[in-house]
Amino acid sequence: MGFEAKGDDIDIGKFWRTLGERAIGATVVTTAGEDGPNGFLGLSAAHVCASPPTMIVSVDKNTTALQGITGSGSFAVNFLPQGTAALANAFGGKSDEDRAARFVEADWTTLATGAPVLKSALGVFDCQVDQVIDRGNVAIIIGTVAGVSAAGEGAPLVFFRGKFQSE
Repeated sequence: MGFEAKGDDIDIGKFWRTLGERAIGATVVTTAGEDGPNGFLGLSAAHVCASPPTMIVSVDKNTTALQGITGSGSFAVNFLPQGTAALANAFGGKSDEDRAARFVEADWTTLATGAPVLKSALGVFDCQVDQVIDRGNVAIIIGTVAGVSAAGEGAPLVFFRGKFQSE
């Protein structure tokens, strides 16, 4: 039950369905804003280059974490391990938890910038904001890596076709 579309036939539904055909390691992007910790499910997080170490995330302009990132000038990309779908859903807005309650569910620490870092994360890139690009309904944030952490073991939480895969 596939489809093909070109030009004006590429509507938002077809765009998202096609994007869903790519398995993505789930990440939570966090920041320490003036009004406390904040974060969101960052399925668009990726590396830009290794020299200098640089990451990129897309942040919906309606996400409350955007103000925290731009205000603090920092963010952390946390690679989620299997078994953390509930945490991912909370940061993805799929629960009734308020912003602060999301951070009670797990153990957090910091690295270089002060952005919250999930202790159980498979990997973390702690970044200083280098550039903010306005594009459509998102802000594209490019950050220079200021700190890293890697677990060295464990399996990732994977998002595919609109849901987290069985753990």
